[in-house]
Amino acid sequence: MATENKNLSEYDKNTVPNAKNFRFGIVVSEWNDSITEGLYNGAFEAFIENQVPAQQIVRWNVPGSFELIYGAKKMLQTQNVDAVIVIGCVIQGQTKHFDFVCEGVTQGIKDLNVQTDVPVIFCVLTDNNIQQSIDRSGGIHGNKGTEAAIAAIKMAYIRQQASLNQFQNQQLLSSGALQIEDKPLELEK
Repeated sequence: MATENKNLSEYDKNTVPNAKNFRFGIVVSEWNDSITEGLYNGAFEAFIENQVPAQQIVRWNVPGSFELIYGAKKMLQTQNVDAVIVIGCVIQGQTKHFDFVCEGVTQGIKDLNVQTDVPVIFCVLTDNNIQQSIDRSGGIHGNKGTEAAIAAIKMAYIRQQASLNQFQNQQLLSSGALQIEDKPLELEK
């Protein structure tokens, strides 16, 4: 498995941008709540550790993993967040339900990332058994929620920098100067 030799909770704090001015959303599935609560706690603690004030973390619960898509969509539309984490846990059973839910949630979160300007971070465990989920929600492999929070911070920072660059480029172009390779050039008038 991809996480077999990796602790999901370990990260280099020096590579994490300053997050104190960001606002984050977390949408949590109530299904398999013993797992999703562990994932939420890992994400919340990582945000706090990286200077995100608790009042800038918005949590919404949804019934199951399939509902994460709608919850994230509504959060994006109403909460003015810089990134959203969706937290869920789907465990393989004896029917194809597992496949349909996993595929639907994955595609839905991908669609939100393509259709909106705010990153949505996928923190949905899709494990073969409950022990694998326990191992990844604060167990022997660390916490996927921690990893998701660090990804959210980094993606919010990328979004911020891209917006700043776009704004600066628009200002530069409207001023009559064109920036090429960090050297401003005057446009002929």
